[in-house]
Amino acid sequence: MSAAPAPDGSSRPGTAPGSLIDLHTHSSASDGTDSPAELVAKAAAAGIGTLAVTDHDTTVSWAAAAAALPDGMTLIPGTEFSTVVAAPERLVSVHLLGYLFDPLDPTIVAEHQRLVAERLNRGLAMVDRMVADKVPISRQQVLDIAAGAPVGRPHLGMALVQAGLVGSVTEAFTSYLAFRGPYYVAKADTDLPAAVEMIAAAGGVPVLAHPRGRGEVRVLSSDYIGSLVDRGLAGLEIDHPDHDAAARAELAEIADRFALIGTGSSDYHGHNKTLRLAQEHTAPEALAQLVSRGSGSLPVVGASVGSS
Repeated sequence: MSAAPAPDGSSRPGTAPGSLIDLHTHSSASDGTDSPAELVAKAAAAGIGTLAVTDHDTTVSWAAAAAALPDGMTLIPGTEFSTVVAAPERLVSVHLLGYLFDPLDPTIVAEHQRLVAERLNRGLAMVDRMVADKVPISRQQVLDIAAGAPVGRPHLGMALVQAGLVGSVTEAFTSYLAFRGPYYVAKADTDLPAAVEMIAAAGGVPVLAHPRGRGEVRVLSSDYIGSLVDRGLAGLEIDHPDHDAAARAELAEIADRFALIGTGSSDYHGHNKTLRLAQEHTAPEALAQLVSRGSGSLPVVGASVGSS
């Protein structure tokens, strides 16, 4: 049974890192609300011994998270890539986790720069649509909330919360920011197969994020997932808050069929979402498989000051 969440979003008390493994979390470098250092501290308090910080389309949080590691805690460098798959009616957004890739790989650097610009243009275009409809938020307000992070819909949601128009970012996503709503603007994300190949070519380990949550189920059939294995796909996020028991069982069967690594993660975003650190986690043997596949960067282990 999971422990009740503490007021800071952690799932169990304590100050030293424990044995839990959480491979999907977000800091204020993208759409989380904790700084990288705060995220690491809360993860340690939640009993997490191995943490992946996977901000959207950026590696900017890696250094700050590594610098904040307590003695013995391990950081798995990662990113959540924004990708799309073509469906008959429209492009479907699919998120792809990339671990242990080379952050200086020129293809990834260029694609991250393009995606950050896409996020900014899309976010400001949505703000403009709302302002034209007399919704009381502004471009500068959203930019201030993002504080230099790639602008995303959660930042618009926080602006709507500040304006008193919704009670939470989650509520904003079901109303003002909804895909079929009047203010939605699409952005040009990376083609999923190309993203898998890009991460693998940079020495990374590509893992499909929440493949049975949100809209992904419409395009991520078992056969389609199998086709991505030939391009370098290494794993599936099986245990995720968006997945029910049936989805987890199906994904476990797919992982077995294609010899994919099965991971578990919280997808923690701070107070933007009601998710607890380590409410879902990864088995040690799965982590070992993932680390063995990565060659673009290394896990970082925290050490006491003055240790050799």
